[in-house]
Amino acid sequence: MNEMPVFQGNDEPTDREIVQAWLTHFETALQARETAAIVALFQSESHWRDCLAFTWSLKPAVGGDEIAQGLVDRQATICASGFAIDPDRTPPRRVKRVGRECIEAIFCFDTNVGRGSGVLRLLPDSDATSTAHKAWVFSTTLEELKGFEEKIGDRRPSGAAYSRNFGGDNWADARERAQNYDDHDPTVLIVGGAQAGLSIAARLNQIGVDNLIVEKWPRIGDSWRMRYHSLALHNSIDVNHLPYMPFPATWPTYIPKDMLGLWFEFYAQVMEINHWTDTEFTRGEWDDAAKCWTATLKRADGTERVMRPRHIVFANGVSSYPLIPEIEGLDTFKGDVIHSEGFDSGQPYAGKNAIVIGTGSSANDIALDLHSFGCNTTIVQRGSTTVVSIDPSAKLNYALYEEGPPIEDCDLIASAATPPLILEAYKMAVKRMSELDHDMIEGLKGIGFKFDLGEDDTGHQMKYRRRGGGYNLDAGSSDLMIKGEIGLLHNETIARYGPDGAILNDGSVVPADLIVLATGYYPQAELVRRALGEEMAEKIGPIWGEDADGELANMFKRTPQEGAWFIAGSLTQCRIYSKVLALQIKAIEEGLVERGPAETIAG
Repeated sequence: MNEMPVFQGNDEPTDREIVQAWLTHFETALQARETAAIVALFQSESHWRDCLAFTWSLKPAVGGDEIAQGLVDRQATICASGFAIDPDRTPPRRVKRVGRECIEAIFCFDTNVGRGSGVLRLLPDSDATSTAHKAWVFSTTLEELKGFEEKIGDRRPSGAAYSRNFGGDNWADARERAQNYDDHDPTVLIVGGAQAGLSIAARLNQIGVDNLIVEKWPRIGDSWRMRYHSLALHNSIDVNHLPYMPFPATWPTYIPKDMLGLWFEFYAQVMEINHWTDTEFTRGEWDDAAKCWTATLKRADGTERVMRPRHIVFANGVSSYPLIPEIEGLDTFKGDVIHSEGFDSGQPYAGKNAIVIGTGSSANDIALDLHSFGCNTTIVQRGSTTVVSIDPSAKLNYALYEEGPPIEDCDLIASAATPPLILEAYKMAVKRMSELDHDMIEGLKGIGFKFDLGEDDTGHQMKYRRRGGGYNLDAGSSDLMIKGEIGLLHNETIARYGPDGAILNDGSVVPADLIVLATGYYPQAELVRRALGEEMAEKIGPIWGEDADGELANMFKRTPQEGAWFIAGSLTQCRIYSKVLALQIKAIEEGLVERGPAETIAG
């Protein structure tokens, strides 16, 4: 049996030596497909997350036995080899992850079709000498396909097709022709032109897969530009870059929505992304014989274009259409009723009264905006809410990106975590957040605010992962509620709404000139239901939320419907997983992996 690496002698091995010795032993065991030898290299409580390299999916495994079996089962097909510390990335280092001191290293390897990278975290083995280490965390990520590498850096295009092309087309002519799709249809149709759509389009471009974004708004970036006047991102610029092109070093830490919209529009142009604005995807049907979609697009002038792409990527966000619940008596209200999607500024309501229904981030930001213009504002709380300060608490989840490694290395490290590790990390972060936000939390509880730390004390991040809402990243509204400057009503104290505002159970009225419905959005699956039909929506199943493995359901990977893909989430998630999604589509198009739905690669 291949034994785990143990160093002899008086000289203390370096972290690099420890890591490379482990990788060497691991490769020997993997090549021989010796399950027991691989098990011996892992801690009893260990984690492996594969991003395409072995499974052509996003697949977690926990425990040495499950990890070893999964690796051995796939090795005959994948032929992984050449495991070594990556000389071009952050060198092995001592770090603390999820409360454990470990050696963390980034390694590289080859498969029969591509090149991969991975993260290895080693812990001392308690049952052996102090120089013996076993793997606690191990990840394998496919970075590129051999022969189909991204056209960047030394592989950038020469531009000869349109450079100094006297008497012929120049770059602008070529771009116009490519965007028109007069004589062909795209291989991939992307629905949505915000961070998700732009990220996957940019990735597909660099590996030679023709694609078109359709965006219902008049301009790329309008999905952010048209939101409420005071909106800015709630997380730091350090984690929010799009693929290939980081934000300028001069930009603010928290990006205002209009700057972001401007950047998205600029990004689409300079990254040569084909896009049709003022265009809505209205209907799609899968042609199983032709292995493509019949997709109907409605243009701004009312005309329709039918395309037959082989893939549709839904990039319309975790949330889709505004959710407007049935609220008793609201139809009798004499003032303005606006869903948060349509709210712009509190300025027209200066000196007036407003009720904001909801306690999520948008609701609180809108309440702050109204209050800042002298509007007497009341928030209506319907359900328990997790509240987290933007600074310092919310920043804890992105501490990795402030450690110093390049963003590509941070992305790889961040994507190494299995769902159980994610839960454990969030629980630890929430405990610290509760300490940092103690006064705010107690103040909110003191006024009767329904506060929670999320299901199983995992906080706002798991609420976002599980259902896309239920939390407030606090920009100052909580302090104003505690002071009584912004009012708080519980939904159960309201009997109904009337012409003048909210009628309470005791018959009194909370007056309003404006009611804002910050009641959220339908999930991404709603677009699928409306455009593809109930039967297809049922076939695909849940989108976002947790699947049986704890991964995001039907996101960034094959779904039960061939040719249907989904990407959504933060700019960070879109940057990381756009590559994962693009590589799968390219591998299918080049015949490197079998076509078909998710069950084609199951197991």
